[in-house]
Amino acid sequence: MKLISLDLENCYGVRKLQTSLDFSKSSAISVYAPNGSMKSSLAQTFQDVADDKDSRDRIFPDRKTKRLILDENGKDLPKGSVLVVRPYDEVFGNTTQISTLLVNPDLRKEYETLYADIDTAKAAFLKGLKDQSGSKRNLEKELSATFTASEDQFYVALNRIKGELASQTEVPFAAVPYDTVMDEKVLAFLDTKDFRTSIDAYVKKYNELLAASKYFKKGTFNFYNASTIAKQLADNGFFKAKHTVSLNAETPLEIKSEKDLEALINKEKEAISNDADLRKKFADIEKQIQKNVTLRDFENYLQNHEELLAEFANIPAFKEKLWKSYIRNCYDLYIALLEKYQAAEARRKEIQEQASKERTLWELVIDIFNQRFFVPFKLVPANKIEVMLGQQDILTLGFIFEDGAEKASVGRDTLMQALSTGEKKAFYVLNILFEIEVRRKAKVDTLIVVDDIADSFDYKNKYAIIQYLMDISVDDCFKQLILTHNFDFYRTLESRLVNRSSCFMVSKGSTGVQLEKAIGVKNVFVRDWKNAFYTDTKKKVACVPFMRNLIEYTKGEGDADFLQLTSLLHWKPDSAKITIGDLDVIYSRLFSDNGKSPDGTIAVMNLIEGEASNCLKAPDGINFENKVVLSIATRLAAERFMVKKISDDAWVASITANQTPALLQRFKNNFSTETASISALQRVVLMTPENIHLNSFMYEPILDMSDSHLRRLYEDVLSLA
Repeated sequence: MKLISLDLENCYGVRKLQTSLDFSKSSAISVYAPNGSMKSSLAQTFQDVADDKDSRDRIFPDRKTKRLILDENGKDLPKGSVLVVRPYDEVFGNTTQISTLLVNPDLRKEYETLYADIDTAKAAFLKGLKDQSGSKRNLEKELSATFTASEDQFYVALNRIKGELASQTEVPFAAVPYDTVMDEKVLAFLDTKDFRTSIDAYVKKYNELLAASKYFKKGTFNFYNASTIAKQLADNGFFKAKHTVSLNAETPLEIKSEKDLEALINKEKEAISNDADLRKKFADIEKQIQKNVTLRDFENYLQNHEELLAEFANIPAFKEKLWKSYIRNCYDLYIALLEKYQAAEARRKEIQEQASKERTLWELVIDIFNQRFFVPFKLVPANKIEVMLGQQDILTLGFIFEDGAEKASVGRDTLMQALSTGEKKAFYVLNILFEIEVRRKAKVDTLIVVDDIADSFDYKNKYAIIQYLMDISVDDCFKQLILTHNFDFYRTLESRLVNRSSCFMVSKGSTGVQLEKAIGVKNVFVRDWKNAFYTDTKKKVACVPFMRNLIEYTKGEGDADFLQLTSLLHWKPDSAKITIGDLDVIYSRLFSDNGKSPDGTIAVMNLIEGEASNCLKAPDGINFENKVVLSIATRLAAERFMVKKISDDAWVASITANQTPALLQRFKNNFSTETASISALQRVVLMTPENIHLNSFMYEPILDMSDSHLRRLYEDVLSLA
């Protein structure tokens, strides 16, 4: 990624841009873009590349969009090779990419291997349970809640019943449909007072009849036991071999076939079921159930399985019996899962202990943030081990808020409420650090498009950002395109990070934008205009406000040279009389220079008007000095127009400060109906002062303004005359 060519049309606010970004000499390129020129639009266009989305023109969606962003081989940049860093995005929170920082590959691989077999065994076991119980619920939660006090103790629940299942040989409830008998509405009904009264009476009578049975006893040999034994004996050829079963009672009974045993069971059940008192109690229960139409399925099932009714006297116990029956019918799957889980537990604890000692990359990132950025809190990890081992996907940060000697642990929401906007932005940078370090670790060739990330930062954190950008600039994986409308930040980049040859400024014209070599990054007056004072008439004019500043600082506003230069920036009685030679003399006195211009007799006002006319015909560009010349010429023309219209020399002479606003106010009072003239003059007051009263340190306003606005304003003011 040494060379990236851009050919863009109608990409958001970029009408047209054709340029190349050459990273062969510098891994970082900075672009100063005045407000409204293209910065955010270009960043959004690169974001579309990262998101694999088409670009468009938001305001004019019908315009045909062209977006070619190619590497030195003429190939499209892959979406994964572009990372756009926005100025501030409060919701740019945790991402799954962040968690990849927390992985020690060896530990993670071993941990995943340990649990791969467990996951397979678990899936097989749960499928068996689902088929057996017919339940559509979350079986993990259901089992956990049945055998423990919470819904998230699945393996604890399985281990708790291990001994009980090992000794259980029968599965009396394996065929009971779980969702039918344990429906939420059914359970709610069963818990009512009316049902409790009815079921207690029914169970009491049922147990009395069972106790009176000749052959069956509660808890030892019931109907289910007898049916199971009959089936097993028949399946194993017991009766075919002419064996018999002798039932112990007052009158012993010999059973010679499965049919005889089933007939006995049915006879005993009928004797109990047809008991008049018991039938009445069952009828009471049915009546209670029929009150609610949603319980019909439950009622229908009970009519064919009346023997289950006694179990509803203790629903938690019945629920345990159900699941034990289901699991016992899937016993091999249960044992396979439990053995795999328990075998992995010992090693898991060892891995967790080792993981807690690892100093992973994310710790380094947090150290970078804590050490470099100035915020009233420190970051600490909250779930380090879990993320390292893959148990949780996202890193959770803890925050220690510091106020003097006092410290307090706070949550993210509370912290955000306590921070200033600048501090929130600093916290946002943490997420950017993570994202970049993920790519650094994976050695992903990346173009990082930085869109005014340090905007509104205090100087300490602004320098911390630049230092980090410097750190990653030496990594071959990264190329940086740094976009900013903050001229001070741009100058700092040039002095600390970006080669001057890789610094550009955006020039916006009627047909599009273009990148031009940076000018005026450091003291345009000393480094450029001052040296061209005698050879470049446009720069000579542009030097006037700088010279006036220097005299103001060194000699004061009462100095004769200061007053004469003021007459070149405001229309005064002597303005038209000052010559280029007079200006040369002031320059010589100021800088101890004996130079001389070849056209010293020409009036400076004529020079200003001539150069302003040349500016109107100049091509689009940064045109730094053009803006100063146009601003000076525009204000002089506006003041001359107002002075002539007001026609009160004594009053004009009495103005000692803020001459242009004072003239405008008098003009509005005298000529209130000349609304078009007033509108143009108001624009002069708004647009020109910062461009004229500039100094060698603060001249960002003039860069932010397009010279097309100044050209139009100058022409409008000329038309007033």
